[in-house]
Amino acid sequence: MQRGNTIEALRTNRDEQRLAIERARKALGSIILGKDDQISLALACLLARGHLLIEDLPGLGKTMLAQALARVLGLSFRRIQFTSDLLPADIIGVSIFRQDSGEFEFQPGPVFSQLILADEVNRATPKAQSALLEAMEEHQVSVDGETLKLPDPFFVVATQNPGDQIGTFPLPESQLDRFLMRVELGYPNEESERELIAGEDRRSMLRDIEAATNPEMLMALQESVTTVHVSDALVDYIQALVRHTRESAEIEIGLSPRGAQALVAAARARAFVENHSGAYPDDIQAVFAAIAGHRLKPAGGTRFRSPAELCQHVLDSVAIP
Repeated sequence: MQRGNTIEALRTNRDEQRLAIERARKALGSIILGKDDQISLALACLLARGHLLIEDLPGLGKTMLAQALARVLGLSFRRIQFTSDLLPADIIGVSIFRQDSGEFEFQPGPVFSQLILADEVNRATPKAQSALLEAMEEHQVSVDGETLKLPDPFFVVATQNPGDQIGTFPLPESQLDRFLMRVELGYPNEESERELIAGEDRRSMLRDIEAATNPEMLMALQESVTTVHVSDALVDYIQALVRHTRESAEIEIGLSPRGAQALVAAARARAFVENHSGAYPDDIQAVFAAIAGHRLKPAGGTRFRSPAELCQHVLDSVAIP
């Protein structure tokens, strides 16, 4: 009860919430240079209670962003390196027989942390990948016939390399759908890259970052996100976008109702991060590719070369109310 009262008090203190978000953005921006849009999306994803998938080439800062998020948000953090020999027990934990008591004792795995970095998640086999499914959807795991709750808040931030690289296993659609957003970092601009080359090592800077929030404050921020106003006109716009993904000849599988709900949640969170008075069409447009890019299946022979191009085609095809 005491924790609930603390969260409610923090939720109503909007000035403190704004300061916390700005501190988090500034701290993340000092580590991940020149990627303000991706930082805003990552924060919005977690504030919307979603899991985040970061996909890009090795060496572009995917792991660093995940570590920085845990540090800035004040969350307990564990990293799991996904490899081809990883087993589900390496993620969830294992029961060990204790001779002195004559009973099995469960040893929790790294999944029992508030933020999990599933590093290079698509280098593990589908069996190992599936160990995260229940955790991501239900915030619990089942072991030896028992259901064990995971910490609150609980997030999975996963990184993956492009699917055409050696030693990768594609994530099944059911697991991709567990991720609220998928973002790409891309190469830094020339100014940011020069600072990375000549400036202070980002890993040493990461150790010196102070938390901008704590778990209670983060949960209060999440509660506040759910109160961001969404107008009927914006719902009409979302439905029009979703309908176009289902009817377009360029798309074989469009957005599901869960995908539409994800758009609303992400737009609210993005509006909150950007300090908007409510969710607007530009919030929908800002999050659309991150929400829809990994959920849409393009039709065979489509002229669009990437999920980003396909998502932009959908946005260009639907009028803004």
